[in-house]
Amino acid sequence: MTTNLVKNTTDSLSTFNYSVLVEEKEDGYQATVWGQPDLFVSASTREEALKNLNELVNTRLQNVEIVTAVIEAPKSEHPWMKFAGKYKDDPQFNDMLADIEAYRRELDAEQEEYYSQLDTQEENK
Repeated sequence: MTTNLVKNTTDSLSTFNYSVLVEEKEDGYQATVWGQPDLFVSASTREEALKNLNELVNTRLQNVEIVTAVIEAPKSEHPWMKFAGKYKDDPQFNDMLADIEAYRRELDAEQEEYYSQLDTQEENK
């Protein structure tokens, strides 16, 4: 697996939007960044909880860098490819294919007979 870090020359990541879950509790409000359960605060008012959460997030992000990483998954061989051509030189391979084809024709004939019987029963009703 390879990872390429993309250098952001613009200041496009200096602001970001995040969803906040605000819950009214018995003793006030709790504000939590959605998807980040460790980023939460409690306060007596809703506005104070949002203000405190904003300060917490800003403090948390003060000494970090946000980068964009392009991660390329490793290319793996299809699991069936190791069997491709395994029997190409086997003299009995064509006989086996013929047997498979005959068996399929036999199954098709059985199905055709079954559906024909169903049609006959339907017509007789």
